[in-house]
Amino acid sequence: MGVASNSHAAIQNLLKGAAKHCLKEGVDAHFFCTKKGDPELDDLGISVTSNPKILDNLQPKTVVGTTAWGFAREDLTDKFDYLLVDEAGQVSVANLVGMSQSARNIVLLGDQMQLGQPSQGTHPASSGLSVLDYLMRGQAVIEDTKGIFLGATYRMHSLVNRFVSDHFYNGELVARPENNIRELVDVQSNTLGTKLDNAGIVFLPVTHSGNTQGSQEEATAINDCASSLVGQSLTLEDGSTRALTWDDFLFVAPYNHQVKLLKQTLGDQAKVGSVDKFQGQEAPVVFLSLCTSDATESPRGIDFLFDPNRLNVAMSRAETLVVVVGNPSLATTRVNSLEQLKKVNVVSGLMSR
Repeated sequence: MGVASNSHAAIQNLLKGAAKHCLKEGVDAHFFCTKKGDPELDDLGISVTSNPKILDNLQPKTVVGTTAWGFAREDLTDKFDYLLVDEAGQVSVANLVGMSQSARNIVLLGDQMQLGQPSQGTHPASSGLSVLDYLMRGQAVIEDTKGIFLGATYRMHSLVNRFVSDHFYNGELVARPENNIRELVDVQSNTLGTKLDNAGIVFLPVTHSGNTQGSQEEATAINDCASSLVGQSLTLEDGSTRALTWDDFLFVAPYNHQVKLLKQTLGDQAKVGSVDKFQGQEAPVVFLSLCTSDATESPRGIDFLFDPNRLNVAMSRAETLVVVVGNPSLATTRVNSLEQLKKVNVVSGLMSR
């Protein structure tokens, strides 16, 4: 089997999961990747090779992980029974065509309702689309005749998932009952008059003006709110409780300027970044700073700031609680099209929490 994705980190994550499963089930398999990673690779018996030497390492029960450059090699034509492509929503059709000759069967894994592929080149016709965008053509949930929709989230509390599911997955994504065990216990914090819930999505209004890419007002409010949560109790899935720490928070912002302000305000203890940085990660509590006073004056405008895929990624990082921080007037942003109206409606729904 071959395992491909857009990054070696994603590939190695899959290989480690597969290696652990084989060890648990007593399967004598062989694993290879083409870039050195963390020491866990060695612990799991995952060897490092190079693209030109992949063919030399092929034998029964072998799993090889590399990027499109490796699987597009002519010497690997029809050498794999299956090619599994992870994060297929970020893999272009052109790259898949290049890799496809290496395997007799292809399995695509991904979510086209999250961040798409990075734009690094120009491709003719539809070949520059991601594989999933090409197949789905704007549909939120794949048809039964085309594939399998994995309709259960193992991460989000149902009060977080409900909004995500209704707005991004046609209401078809459900949370496992076990997810609801993970809740904050007796949250007492009141920040700017906003009562934080034990779980779900909460809007923290911060009024400001003249901000386009960053808001110190929001950074200060987020610092106050997060500081008040540190030390409060979190119930885990096994029923035990522990105190929240700064490691339990992710702080997300759409613009690098706000990321910088949050880092300066929160300090090194906080995990701060853009939506792009945190795709694939998770935490009990997520803070999302919208940071712009007027969406029509923000860089790249409404279509970037209120992009459904970016909002989906930001909120779906949370296991228990999402705190959305923003200027309340964003909910009444002027629009120029029906598509923009739909985007503003999502934000308005967030602010009514």
